Amino acid sequence: MAKLYFKYGAMGSSKTANALITKFNYEERGMKVWLIKPSIDVRDGADVVRSRIGLRAEATVITPDKDIYETFLSQPRFDVIIADECQFFTAKQIDELRRIVDKLDIPVLCYGLRTDFLTHLFEGSRRLFEVADSITEIKTICSCGKKAIVNARIDENGKVVTQGGQIMLGGNDSYVAMCHSCWRETIEKQQN
Repeated sequence: MAKLYFKYGAMGSSKTANALITKFNYEERGMKVWLIKPSIDVRDGADVVRSRIGLRAEATVITPDKDIYETFLSQPRFDVIIADECQFFTAKQIDELRRIVDKLDIPVLCYGLRTDFLTHLFEGSRRLFEVADSITEIKTICSCGKKAIVNARIDENGKVVTQGGQIMLGGNDSYVAMCHSCWRETIEKQQN
């Protein structure tokens, strides 16, 4: 029986690398993988998923208005769906992935962030916490050695940012994974 999986972690936890390795493993066994990503993620090209360690693959781009269930039905037969940056999907789209699992018995593996730079859940992540069969944290560490759970947004001077829109695409130049106590202490020091 297929399941809906949510594999989440802070920035730098190798979520995308895990997604691409999983894709490779399915394909090595002769299975067809539908790799998808939200249209907002254009950092490495509109239809490319790329990890920080250099793994990459072409992906189908999903716009916010696209019905993933109907789009899946119009595709050639796939054995599994892997979704990268799933935090950017709408709650409705997560429900459509859930429907694929339930109605078509196709496993769906979603990889993404849990929270934004202010520790608030993203819409897609929230819905995955509500409806996923399996929820797994992909861990990474703060510079102090503790488990990192905060995606701290930093400015060009390396200062932690505490204002702005929820979504700002970036990598190591814009975000750093921190434990909550280091994040809070850094903000407090900057305010003094």
